[in-house]
Amino acid sequence: MNTDTSFFSYFLDSSSVIKLVILLLVSASIISWTFIFQRIVLYKNAKIAMIKFEELFWSGADLGKLFTDLTKQDDLEGMQHIFVAGFKEFVRLRKQSGMTSAMMMEGIQRAMRIARAREMEKLEQHLSFLATVGSTSPYVGLFGTVWGIMTAFHALGNVQQASIAMVAPGISEALITTAMGLFAAIPAVIAYNRFANDVERLLNQYDTFHDEFSNILSRQVHHALNIPDRETA
Repeated sequence: MNTDTSFFSYFLDSSSVIKLVILLLVSASIISWTFIFQRIVLYKNAKIAMIKFEELFWSGADLGKLFTDLTKQDDLEGMQHIFVAGFKEFVRLRKQSGMTSAMMMEGIQRAMRIARAREMEKLEQHLSFLATVGSTSPYVGLFGTVWGIMTAFHALGNVQQASIAMVAPGISEALITTAMGLFAAIPAVIAYNRFANDVERLLNQYDTFHDEFSNILSRQVHHALNIPDRETA
C-alpha cells in the first residue's frame, strides 16, 4: 500500500474522474487568483485617479482647460470619463440652435449616465467569475469526493474480507477533491465580497460627482441660454 500522503501521490493514484475534477478546481483557482490580483491593481488605480481628479476639479481650475487636457489622454478613468462625457455634450449642445435648458440637461445627463455605465462594467468585470467559483467549487469538490467513495466501496465489494486499511486510502484520496474545492472557493468568496464593496463605494462617489457636476452644468446652461437662475431671479 502506498503510504505517501502528498498531494501529487493522491493525484497520481486517483481515477481519471478525480484527476479531471482536481485539474478543473486547480485551473479555477489559478484563474481566480489572476483576476484577484488584477482587480486589486485596478481598484487601487481607480481610487488614486478619483482622488487626484477631485482635488483638481474642486481646486477652481478652469473647466474648459481641464476638459481640453483630459481629452488628450488615451485612457480616462472613473470621474474623468464622466466629466469629459458631460462637458463634451454640453459644448456640443450649446452650439445648436433651438435648444432649451431642459433639453440640454437631459442630453448632458444621458451622456454622463452612459459613461457611468461603462465605468461600472469595467469595475464589475470578472466579479461574476469569482462569484461562480466561490459558489460552485465546493459542490464540484463534493462531486469528486462522492465519486471517489463510490469507487472505493465498489472495489471493496469485490474482496472476500474487508478492513478499514483497505478502504481508508481510497476515501482519503477522494476527500482531496473536497479540500481542493474549498481551496478554490474561499479566496474567491472573500475577494468577491471585498471587491463588491469597493465597486459600490466607487460608484457612490461617481453618483455624487454626477449630481454635483450636473448642478454646475445647469448653471452654465442657464448662462449660455441667457436664462436667469431661479435663485437670483
